[in-house]
Formats: sequence, C-alpha cells, structure tokens
Amino acid sequence: MSKIPPLLSSALALPPESSLILLTNILGASTNWLVLRYLYSALLTNEETNVVLGLDLEKFILKKRVVFVDGLEGLYVTQTPQKHVTMKSTEQIMLSIRSAIRELQSSSGKKTLLVIDQLDLLLAMSGDESRPVQLGDMLLDLREEAHSVVVTMAADSPLVTEQETPLEINHAALLLHTAHQADLTISLRLLDSGTARDVSGVIRITRGDVGFSKQDAAGKIEERELLYFVGGDGSVKVFERGQ
Repeated sequence: MSKIPPLLSSALALPPESSLILLTNILGASTNWLVLRYLYSALLTNEETNVVLGLDLEKFILKKRVVFVDGLEGLYVTQTPQKHVTMKSTEQIMLSIRSAIRELQSSSGKKTLLVIDQLDLLLAMSGDESRPVQLGDMLLDLREEAHSVVVTMAADSPLVTEQETPLEINHAALLLHTAHQADLTISLRLLDSGTARDVSGVIRITRGDVGFSKQDAAGKIEERELLYFVGGDGSVKVFERGQ
C-alpha cells in the first residue's frame, strides 16, 4: 500500500469526532484506492485507532486492529438448494456492526473508524422500498457509536438524474440524504474530455456546511478539484491541472 499523496494528506487524515465522510464513485472511477489510503492513514496514525470496515485486511485482523462485518451475508442464494433464503435485515446489519465497535472499544478503548463500503449496494439487492429511510437511520445511529464514519456510494448519472425505476429513486434519495449530512465529500469522476493515458480521473473535494472546523485550522482542507492517476502496480499520483 503506497503512501498518501501529499495533496490529499489533510483530507485523508483521521476525521474529527462524529464526522461523516462520503466518497462517491462512478463506473470507471472506483474509490477503492481512496478507501485503502484512508485505512493507511488511520492504521499508521500516531493515535491509537481501531478500524471497522467492509474490507478484509488479514494482517490487521490478526493484530486485532480490524474487524470485518459482512453486510451481504444472506443476500445470495447458497449453493445448496433451498425453498427460502432469509435476507439479512438492516437492523441485523446495524446490530452486527454495533457489536463489533463495542467489542473493540471495550477491549482497547481506542478510537474507532467505521468504513462502510458501497452502502448503496444493499438497495440493489432488496425490493424493500423503505430501505433508503432504514439505511439513513442506520447510518445516523452508527455515527453515535464510532469516532467517525466513512461511506462509499455510487453516483453514476443514471442512478441519480433519471429516477424512473424504484432502484433509481431509492438510490438518489439515499445518496442525496447522505451528501447533505456529510461533513466532507470526495467525489471521483472521469475526465470530461474523455480518457487520457496519464490521467485516470478527477477528484473533487467539497466540505459540508459546519463540519471540520477544528481540522480546518490545522490541516487546511480546501475545496478543490485535482487530477489523479492509478498505476498498474496500485500506486497513485495526485496533481493539479497543468502539472
């Protein structure tokens, strides 16, 4: 895992208490590398920090610094033929995450960073039209349990602007609600002019209305647009336009 690009060091530092960070992606501009660098920042910080996330990092799991909560368990049909498959409810997922957070806090007392990778995936796997409200409430409750929360979601235009199908309507509702609640939003998209050999896409950093006031004083998180390039070896370069 490479070091954090200097231009993103303040934005990817351990977020302030009770903050919500939203990372959005589109097809062709994944936030995977951004999530990895959030984890890199949290796990190598000078402060003692636990991490609860939707990624399996065996090294830190063995060191008991990471807990993996599988929110997709029960959403797929198993290989063994069954007449009925029980879907894991939002409440069950929240209880599993809450249990993991409290277990870490009771054993170590460290700050806990909760990373929920592709929260919107649950919408595509459920026909429950009340899911956006349930997921929004779950996110609000979990913010009270963890030191801070990082959420990734898709922001592809068909899912947000068209809003013709139930999935599109539910997705747009959840994304907009989360964006309004977020203290910081980092969005990834492709170049407006098309693909380029040395540029993978564009990063846009947007602050919330009141969030990050303390961190701004020290870290100077600026609202800005940057370019990034993800190499074949997983390394990432972030630079300003014209560089």
